[in-house]
Amino acid sequence: MDIHLVDGTYELFRHYYALPSARESDGREIAAVRGVLASVLGMIKGGATHIAVATDHVIESFRNDLWPGYKTHEGVEPDLLAQFPLLEEVLSAAGVVVWPMVEFEADDALAAAAVAAATDTRVDRVIICTPDKDLAQCVSGSRIVQLNRRTRVTLDEPAIVQKFGVSPASIPDYLALVGDTADGYPGLPGWGAKSSAAVLAKFLHLESIPKDCREWRVNAANASALADTLRREWDRAILFRRLATLRTDIRLFEDVDALRWSGPTPAFDELAARLDAARTESRRPVAPRSKSARIVRPAPEL
Repeated sequence: MDIHLVDGTYELFRHYYALPSARESDGREIAAVRGVLASVLGMIKGGATHIAVATDHVIESFRNDLWPGYKTHEGVEPDLLAQFPLLEEVLSAAGVVVWPMVEFEADDALAAAAVAAATDTRVDRVIICTPDKDLAQCVSGSRIVQLNRRTRVTLDEPAIVQKFGVSPASIPDYLALVGDTADGYPGLPGWGAKSSAAVLAKFLHLESIPKDCREWRVNAANASALADTLRREWDRAILFRRLATLRTDIRLFEDVDALRWSGPTPAFDELAARLDAARTESRRPVAPRSKSARIVRPAPEL
């Protein structure tokens, strides 16, 4: 069996900016929820049997206590932010397992679930559905892979190495050096993608990088300056790596059978009808499109 783990936060953002506005009679924006629901149900209709969706019920997490610049809900469109609780409610009613994260992030849930599911010998593949580079650290061989559903590109371990120049195990170290603007930490000055990949491809982790750059023997420009920066900014590098390292010690389910989709709950029809009744309209800066397709209710798996 395949296990599909979906980044609900990414999907909600993606559909919010891709779809025209749809509002209920009270003015509540719900287009992104409709889009994500239709997308997830489409996965089930296409053959996904075991599926779970992780969301950032609260954008802030324990990482905000570690680094004041870490991402927050500030700047997120209120119409987008307000759709998280509805998305969680609707997906749950559709019979999909949902993990709304508060202390941890959705990425942590995906990482923890991937590691746990991969221990089950009945599982052929764990497919983490997100383009987020943080999740590259979870990829393992061809057993745990990362799927960008928008581009339909699947990355196994050799593909991660080809893309980043380092193995999945080095991704947190790599992000610590190059930074992650989406998550709000800058990395170390001068450490770009090429130099970071060259050094970590050989030494794997920050602690293994020799302090004397003459021992590196890798193709990295301004190696002396990079070594000085790493030595000077060492504590910050370790902190950034901690921010980039996903938590895999979160217990989310007892058995992968808990992730098996067996059909929507009785509450789904009413919620689906409510979503279908929303008024579709154009919204800037998104170009107007034709009316969204109605929500198709798939048959329960027997």
